[in-house]
Parts: sequence; C-alpha cells; structure tokens
Amino acid sequence: MLFRLLYHGFQIYCFFFRPILIGVRTMMIQDNKVWLVRHTYIPGWFMPGGGLKRGETLEQAARREAFEETGAQLGEVALMGVYTSFLGWKTDHGIVFICKDFKITGQPDGEIAEVHAFSLNELPRDLWPSHRRRLQEYAAGIPQPQFGEW
Repeated sequence: MLFRLLYHGFQIYCFFFRPILIGVRTMMIQDNKVWLVRHTYIPGWFMPGGGLKRGETLEQAARREAFEETGAQLGEVALMGVYTSFLGWKTDHGIVFICKDFKITGQPDGEIAEVHAFSLNELPRDLWPSHRRRLQEYAAGIPQPQFGEW
C-alpha cells in the first residue's frame, strides 16, 4: 500500500515539475530464460531496475537494483542500449544492461511482489511493451549497443 501511494505521489510530482530522470534496467538471462519482476504498486512484469542515486555510476545502480529486486549478485554486465521516453510528464532516459552471469543469493525487497524466470519464447502477456521490445531485439540478435525510444 505504501509503495502504491508513493508511486501515485511521484506521478503528481512529475505532472508539476516535469523532471529529467536517468534509470537502469538489467536483462538477466540464463538458459534461454529472462528473470522478470512484478512490483507491488503497478501491474505487469518488468526487467529489474530503477533510478540512479546521487554519486552512483550506471553500473553500480544496475547491480544495486538487480540485488534489491531479485536478490541476484551480477557478474559481468554489458551495455545493450540507451533509450528515451517522454511519457508521464517526464523525460526518462533508460540505460539497459545485459547480464548472463549472475547468481540469486538473496530475497527481493518489499517493493517486489514476485520474481520469475520466463522463457524468451514465452514471455508473459502483461510484460510492459518497452521491455518486450528490448527482449525481442535481444532474441533476434540485433547488434548492441542501441539508441532510441523506450
């Protein structure tokens, strides 16, 4: 309930202040499966990720968010691409990493309702469209890094 209230409060903030945001997502793939998360405050499935904290590098943010949301310790990460979205009264820059070397060692935090590995050939119906596009691009072997709209 608290996360849902905070999420809606953030939407109101964006309406008034039109922020420019930078966030990360990590495409965690092993054995032709991708690990996705479902939040407690918004419907659908997502790649783990979130916003940068002050003084944090992009890679540090990706590692922190993956651990917080899935309990995973990431090995080597690679840049997939940088994407921009203008939805929701904000300018949102999303940096997507790919990680094939990780180990689930912990538990997700209270923001996450569920963590699940899905086959790249059988993604969930309610996977967010931008996340579906990135996964389809990966599965199709489209070269990285990429740049474009989220």
